[in-house]
Amino acid sequence: MPITDRSASAAVAPAGLSPRRRMLILAICCMSLFIVGLDNTIVNIALPAIRRDLNASVSGLQWIIDAYTVVLASLLMLSGSTGDRIGRRRTFQTGLMLFTLGSLMCSLAPSLGWLIAARALQAVGGSMLNPVAMSIITNTFTEPRERARAIGVWGGVSGVSMALGPLVGGALVGTVGWQSIFWINIPVGVAAFVLCARFVPESRAPRPRRVDPVGQVLVIVLLATLTFGLIEAPGAGWGSPRTLACFAVAALALAGLVRYELRTDEPLIELRFFRSVPFAGATVAAVCGFAALGGFLFVNTLYLQDVLGLSALHAGLYTLPMAVLTVLCSPLAGRIVAGAGTRVPLLVAGFSIGASGLIMTGLAADTSIWRLVAAYMLFGLGFGMLNAPITNTAVSGMPRAQAGVAAAVTSTSRQIGQTLGVAVIGALVTSAVAGPFATGFPAASHVGWWIITGCGLAIVLLAILTTTGWARRSAARTAERLAHAQEGT
Repeated sequence: MPITDRSASAAVAPAGLSPRRRMLILAICCMSLFIVGLDNTIVNIALPAIRRDLNASVSGLQWIIDAYTVVLASLLMLSGSTGDRIGRRRTFQTGLMLFTLGSLMCSLAPSLGWLIAARALQAVGGSMLNPVAMSIITNTFTEPRERARAIGVWGGVSGVSMALGPLVGGALVGTVGWQSIFWINIPVGVAAFVLCARFVPESRAPRPRRVDPVGQVLVIVLLATLTFGLIEAPGAGWGSPRTLACFAVAALALAGLVRYELRTDEPLIELRFFRSVPFAGATVAAVCGFAALGGFLFVNTLYLQDVLGLSALHAGLYTLPMAVLTVLCSPLAGRIVAGAGTRVPLLVAGFSIGASGLIMTGLAADTSIWRLVAAYMLFGLGFGMLNAPITNTAVSGMPRAQAGVAAAVTSTSRQIGQTLGVAVIGALVTSAVAGPFATGFPAASHVGWWIITGCGLAIVLLAILTTTGWARRSAARTAERLAHAQEGT
């Protein structure tokens, strides 16, 4: 951990917390992570039921997922710095309140438009949870090994919640209805709100970052236009003026964002973080891993229910091997990271995700259940090993006063990855089904599985690159520069 001034550390990390109190704070933060992670994947299993009830198209189903992830990714950076500025507990509680309200509105939505709008409100609240909770954890657990174990628990809960989504969602949709997948967030959100007020001490950064409205607007424009162009391209045409205009605006927003953020004193996105090779690699690995997850869940759900004709409950049970492996491997990955570093779990994650996608590239309407189970188990193993090394790399070595911003970067990369996974893979599969060379859904899905295979291979390469001596030296230099900048030297 780089040296920071002692007064800053005292302002950031509340002193005198007992081990039991620290573990309770970790549990409260993990409660918020659980409902956000569960909500990220539980909706997928309900998509066919929502399509029937609300008469939604495939692009409408994509928007149900991506309205949430786009808003979440757009606001995570702002929320992380807001927590550092006005108080992490206050921001955390506001997020819990908005997420719970959004969940209630989702369950009452009478039409597709209302559901998408309620999902966006959910995301506004969700953006205030994960990065702020990670900042609370980072400033509660100040000893490096203890922090690594806490982050391992955090990563484990993230993996478990996202893996359980299809299984829990299948059970609820099959017995109660799709609205019930949003009900379960309400009691957990209320309980976390009350416990947070009672046990989590307020904390903030000694020198909070200023708001960057220009950067925030550019991020929103970039993600919104890129996602809109991708999702609507199969219907409008990939070469249509509307699609090309969306991609052009996204490219201009990206160029403007990079140029502006490099010139402003306190940018929304701290590009100096990316001078650290491990940090930059973890960010890209998060994009690849969560793109694979988003595409996997979206395509697999439609295959199981629309092609094989399974009920939501049976489709959820099919994915049980993936959930079990994620549950078992997530805490194991945290212990491996704490004891031996990030290379081994990242390598296992990359190879397993790539192998899972490769198995599914031969998907057909009569693919055997054992082949599917093998692919699900490999993906569960890979995803279970992924979160802990990514999260640990994102916050370790960074000054604690900037923990909210650092955590927000990796959380943003996760949501961008999931957004792109659903948008890109969904659009390409839809184009293959409905295009001039139309094929059946199983054959059309092959392009998506090849993309998932490529994501796994990219994680393998990043695991090797980011754990070299050169990468570690770049991380040390970056941490030193950030510490000096924080001290004003």
